[in-house]
Amino acid sequence: MNPRRSLELLLRAFKYRNYRLFFGGQCLSLIGTWMQSVALSWLVYRLTGSPLLLGVTAFASHAPSLLLAPFTGPAADRFDRRRILLVTQALSMVQALSLAALVLLGDPRPWQIIALAAVLGVINAFDMPARQSFIVQLVEKREDLANAIALNSSMFNSARLIGPSIAGICIAAFGEGVCFLLNGLSYIAVIAALLAMRLGPGAGAARARGGFRAGVSYVFGFPPIKYIILMLAVGSLLGMPYAVLMPAYVREILHGGPRTLGFIMAASGVGALAGSLRLALRRHPAGLEREIPLYTSVFGLGLLAFAFSTNFALSALLIALASYGMVSFFASSNTVIQTLVDDDKRGRVMALHSVAFMGMAPLGSLLAGVAAERIGVAYTMALSGLCVLGATAAFASRGAEITAHAAPVYTRLGMGRIAAGRMEAAQAQRPV
Repeated sequence: MNPRRSLELLLRAFKYRNYRLFFGGQCLSLIGTWMQSVALSWLVYRLTGSPLLLGVTAFASHAPSLLLAPFTGPAADRFDRRRILLVTQALSMVQALSLAALVLLGDPRPWQIIALAAVLGVINAFDMPARQSFIVQLVEKREDLANAIALNSSMFNSARLIGPSIAGICIAAFGEGVCFLLNGLSYIAVIAALLAMRLGPGAGAARARGGFRAGVSYVFGFPPIKYIILMLAVGSLLGMPYAVLMPAYVREILHGGPRTLGFIMAASGVGALAGSLRLALRRHPAGLEREIPLYTSVFGLGLLAFAFSTNFALSALLIALASYGMVSFFASSNTVIQTLVDDDKRGRVMALHSVAFMGMAPLGSLLAGVAAERIGVAYTMALSGLCVLGATAAFASRGAEITAHAAPVYTRLGMGRIAAGRMEAAQAQRPV
C-alpha cells in the first residue's frame, strides 16, 4: 500500500465534520487532563511520601464509576449525550480551577486533594458512558466506527505522551498548581467544539428499553462482550494500578524527580500511541477479538520485566512495550464492544465497560498501595504482571466461543467474508 493510501485509511474518520470538531477539542483538553493526573499524584506523594495514599487518591478518583453505573448507563441511553458532555466538561473545568486555587493560593492538605479527586470521579462517572456512546453519532458509516475509536485512542495517547512531559517541566519550574490551572483552561476548547457540532434530529438520545438490569442481562448473555468485559475488569483491577505507583517507582528505584517521572510517562505514551495507530490502520474490526490475548501477553510480560529494571533507559523501553500491549488491548476491546453492541443498549453497556475499565481501578489502586507498603513497589508491579498473564490464559481458552458468537454479527454488518473465515477457524478449534 502506498503512503498516500495508508494515510487516507488511517484518517478516514476525519471526513466527518462532527468527528473533526470532537477530535480537535479533545486534543487540547486531554493534554491538560494528563498534566493534572501527573501533577496530582506527584503532589500527594510530595506531601505524604506514602504509596498507600497514592492508592487512596486513585480510589477516590475512580470509585464513582463503579458505584454510579446503575444511573450513568441509563442516563447515556435516555438523554441527549451532547448536553451531558457539556455539563460534565463545564464541571470538570470548575474542579480543575478549584485545585489550582487551592495549591496556588493556599496550603493544601491531603484530604482536600482527595476530596476534589472524588468530585472529578463523580463527574467522570457520567462523562465516560456518554462520551463513548457519543462517538457512534459522529460517524455516518458503521465501518468507519472502528477507525474513529482507534483515532480517539491515538489522541488520548498522544496527549499521554505530551501532557506528562509538560507536567514534569511545569512541576519542576512552577509547581503543581500551574498544571491544574492550564488543565482548567483547556476545557474551553472541548466545550466550544461540542457547541459547534451539527447533529441531526433525534441524534441526542437513544430509544432505550429497560433499565440497568436489562443492560447487565444483555452483556452476560452475549459471550464476546461478557468475556471482554471480564478481561477488562481483571486488567484494570490487577494490571493498571502500576500507574499509581509510578512516583514511588521513580523516586525509590530510579532515584529520580518530577522530570524523570515525566520522561517515563512520556515513554509509556510512545508505546501506547504506537498501539493505537496500528489499530487505526485496520480496515475492519472483524476478528480483532482473537488478537486480544497477544496484546495482554505483551502487557503482562512488559510489566513484569519493568518491575525489576533499575536502569532508566531500559525502564523507559519496557514501560513503552507494556503500554503498547495495554492500549492495544483496551482499544481493541472498545472497538469490538462498540461494533457488536445493539444501539439501544449502547449507553448501559458502555457504563459496564466503564465499571470494568475505570471502576475496578480504584480497588486495584488500594490493593497496590497496601501491597507496596508491605512487599515493596517492585514486587507489587511484578505481581500485577503475573496476574495479567494468568487472566490472558483464561481468556484465550474461550477464544473459539467468542469468535463463534461474534461472527454472525459481523456478517449482519456487512463484514461477512472476514467473519466467515474467522467462524471457520473458531469451529476448527472446537473439540470434536
